[in-house]
Amino acid sequence: MQATKKAADIFTKLDLKLMPDPSRTVIRPFGFAYPPAFQADRPPRAQAVADRIRALDPALRARMRALLEKPMRERHRNADQVFLRRFTEMRSEFGDPALDEDERLLVGAYFSQEYAFESAALFNPSIVRLPGTPLTADGGVRFALSLRGIGEGHISSVTLRTGEWGPGDRVVIDPPSPHGVPPRIERHHDDWVRLLCEDSRDLSETVIFPVLPSQRQGVEDLRLVTFTDDDGVESVIGTYTAFDGQTVRQELLRAVDLRTFEMRPLAGAMAGYKGMALFPRRIDGQFVMLGRQDSENIWLLRSDDLFTWESGTPIMAPKYPWEFVQLGNCGSPIELDEGWLVFTHGVGMVRSYCIGACLLDKADPSRVLARTQSPLLFPSAEQRGGYVPNVTYTCGALLHERRILLPYAIGDEYTAFAVADVDDILAVMTPA
Repeated sequence: MQATKKAADIFTKLDLKLMPDPSRTVIRPFGFAYPPAFQADRPPRAQAVADRIRALDPALRARMRALLEKPMRERHRNADQVFLRRFTEMRSEFGDPALDEDERLLVGAYFSQEYAFESAALFNPSIVRLPGTPLTADGGVRFALSLRGIGEGHISSVTLRTGEWGPGDRVVIDPPSPHGVPPRIERHHDDWVRLLCEDSRDLSETVIFPVLPSQRQGVEDLRLVTFTDDDGVESVIGTYTAFDGQTVRQELLRAVDLRTFEMRPLAGAMAGYKGMALFPRRIDGQFVMLGRQDSENIWLLRSDDLFTWESGTPIMAPKYPWEFVQLGNCGSPIELDEGWLVFTHGVGMVRSYCIGACLLDKADPSRVLARTQSPLLFPSAEQRGGYVPNVTYTCGALLHERRILLPYAIGDEYTAFAVADVDDILAVMTPA
């Protein structure tokens, strides 16, 4: 009889890494104003800059345009359109001057910046099956991968990849485009927007950077799930942490077609915290999430409204040394015949983050059936360093034919991959 594997041996680590790439940049809005004490009795600072540009000799403006044109067109396929769009967004700040296209483009460039969105880190991945794609000829699956990129100012954005898993342990990440393409932003209310990414020729070109005041310092830790509603309609939905530099709140990203995204805040007493993750379907007619509202335990939340979360109950507390400080989910639950498989993170000594798992009852997910006594993935000797040492973390896994593909972050710096059998994971759990 074959001996049961140890928890540390369940996952097979793949020889595949995604590292930060400072060469990938996106053009994003740039704004500036006078300090409040110096704003009275003077025109907006944006108008002052626009007036200086308009006052330039036309020949000098032409030379400036030529200097701008070459590097921007080399690094950005749609640079001209982005600058012209930025001019349109800013024109209310400095009137409606009669400028030709070249002049409008130059003004737009002054109110834009080139941003290396994944120059410092590329981590905390989440993964879903790529919508609308059948199995490959050899039985593999196509997937979409979200990653948290960190750039200048420690600002977090969402960057995306596509890839293929199978047959067996074969995982291939499609080469990312050299271009980062900013979305066109439609503001439908003070606190929600629609992002139109029709200029992206490839999913890896789409960059979702902070656009709302609540996100000023970052869009963090997107947890993706393919949600199937009662009418059978599937949607790719993600919850993420919006951080303005002082406070956090949960917001929701809904992918209409992977070229159009909606970003909306979540409301209610449970929404002002990190780490909420949506179940992939309703249970008893309600939307259900996991969270970490008290920064220590895993909570179960239910709501009749996807955007309002008023109440919840803690269902799982720290029990083992590797999770004594904190316990939370690592992405949305995965539905099995046996119940809901949830990957968890635990925080232990020297703020070390490890990944474990638990199994929730399928009909009543407030019931924890089993959990891992020891972590499945943890900072090893060769993976202990990084931007933030001693951290192993993920925001989601993918199930295919009783196998799990788990992308995970190391040291809050880069992303690695591992695979495991569901049966092996369940075998190392003990009854709760």
